[in-house]
Amino acid sequence: MVLDRRALLLGAGSSFVVACSGRAADNGHDTAGNAAVPRKTSPVTGGNPALIPSLWTGFKGSFVQPDGRVIDTGNNGVSHTEGQGYALVLSATAGDRDAFDRILAWTEKTLTRSSDPLYSWRYDPNAAQPVGDPNNATDGDMLIAWGLMIGADRWRERFLAERAAAIRNALHDTMLRQVGNDLFLVPGGTGFEQQGRLTLNPSYYVWPALERFRAADGDKKWDAVIKGGEVLIARARFGQHALPTDWVDVTPDGSMSPAAGRDPRFGFDAVRVPLYLAMAGRGAKADAIARFWRGYGAGPIPAWIDVRTGQNAPFALSSGAMVGVRRLLGQPLPAPTPQADYYASVLQALAYL
Repeated sequence: MVLDRRALLLGAGSSFVVACSGRAADNGHDTAGNAAVPRKTSPVTGGNPALIPSLWTGFKGSFVQPDGRVIDTGNNGVSHTEGQGYALVLSATAGDRDAFDRILAWTEKTLTRSSDPLYSWRYDPNAAQPVGDPNNATDGDMLIAWGLMIGADRWRERFLAERAAAIRNALHDTMLRQVGNDLFLVPGGTGFEQQGRLTLNPSYYVWPALERFRAADGDKKWDAVIKGGEVLIARARFGQHALPTDWVDVTPDGSMSPAAGRDPRFGFDAVRVPLYLAMAGRGAKADAIARFWRGYGAGPIPAWIDVRTGQNAPFALSSGAMVGVRRLLGQPLPAPTPQADYYASVLQALAYL
């Protein structure tokens, strides 16, 4: 249950170099002279700013089908709980009840599991059995619960709050593993434990969602989970720049290393780590990433770096991902731009929340 982000936007690297090369000016404009986007707070997401309407309209028009299925254009048109969850968060934040209901209905109809309140993680329209893997994805479930909580707050719908609570309880009851004194979230129910070693994904800690979970259920339930995520962030720092990799192995003694059998990259998954931290007011915990990104000055930032060899991607971060860079670095956010790719569009939209 691993999404392949490596193929994203390979052909557009040169255009991203132009779009992303400048640092924000001090006069409240981006380097192209466009006025920076003001960020207005809203109580809808627990104090987070409301989503800019054009961001949701563009995302919906490009990636949400009329039946509510969200299409990942970077992964052969599949759908997954990650995308459904992002769309629930964005549609609820934008106040689009009709789209929210269609996205939720498709998710419940297609991906619901009979064994628990969690969801099968992937739908492939080209497969003979579109939902061929019953495993869940913890981040997708977390995003869905968060979207339901935002929707419940906005529209005062008890059933949305109850469904979100059921997902939170199932995640807490089934997706936690103890290593020494630390409690970690595994990425899914199966496939991430081998001979006492856990394989974790730091970007599966959706920090703004976890903060909402703690606010709803209390410190006693989520404090240890949050502290385990903080341990992961503190220890999973590899290579010259002390960066997290997309996937991390944790041994029984608590030591961490880039995951065996996977590219040791700070890449397409890990780029969400600083974004989620910044969204939750925890940007200081991404200090090493901030230093790494600042080191590029006005030049383009590579889409990934191998923490062992230092090899960089031959193409730049997408313009959507670059908005998240600016969010972490405290720079003015530029006016949103249309994104041709699902993942780039998601990263851009999240940066404005």
